[in-house]
Amino acid sequence: MDFAGKRVWIIGASAGIGAALARAFAVRGARLTLSARDAAALEALAADCGGAGVLPLDLAQPGALAVAIGQLGPEPLDIILCAAALYDPSRVADMDPANAARMVQVNLLGTLEVARLCPPLLRDGGQLVLFGSVAGYVGLPGGQPYSATKAAVNNLAESLAAELAPRVDVRLVCPGFVRSRLTAKNDFTMPAIITPEQAADHVLRGLAGRAFEIHFPRRFTLAIKLLRLLPHALVLRLTRRMAG
Repeated sequence: MDFAGKRVWIIGASAGIGAALARAFAVRGARLTLSARDAAALEALAADCGGAGVLPLDLAQPGALAVAIGQLGPEPLDIILCAAALYDPSRVADMDPANAARMVQVNLLGTLEVARLCPPLLRDGGQLVLFGSVAGYVGLPGGQPYSATKAAVNNLAESLAAELAPRVDVRLVCPGFVRSRLTAKNDFTMPAIITPEQAADHVLRGLAGRAFEIHFPRRFTLAIKLLRLLPHALVLRLTRRMAG
């Protein structure tokens, strides 16, 4: 796919994969609108992206997405990517309820709002790209409630792909471990970890292809997919060992 001249809105653009995607799209000539909570970070990123548009947005705030949409203008979009997410790893017994509620609000309910309000903004054949996660494939110890919200997003994207076809091309992105301020919270060795720039390259190559799910790095994601296919008795035996 040639991204030159494409109108792209990235929600969750201020850091990590979102910021790397903004720079990658800009290099390829896309016309960008960048959204996230951190307006200062967006302004700095926009300067690196040839003067991309900046539209601050906090998906945790009810009604904020509708307000942002009202400021976009009437021209149809080619691609909308929702990469906004919060992460706070913990065991269930140790989790902070307030942090858990924020993760559900942004990761799940915010994505649901994108799914509800954004498809009419796309041209026919435009792409709606939701970021799930490999963390949503299998229930692993220490991942709650992030993993649960991402499992829901994975499921949501599958539903949307059926509901919105053929007018909207729904894609699901499921990254493995990507070096960022979120994964910096992990206190374990992360297998096959990659940089945000490598992740962005995987996403763009995936969007240029035809596969519904874009998952990477495959040496890791395929192993987790295999785990998901095993009988529950075996999977639970393995995950109990991880729980220690």
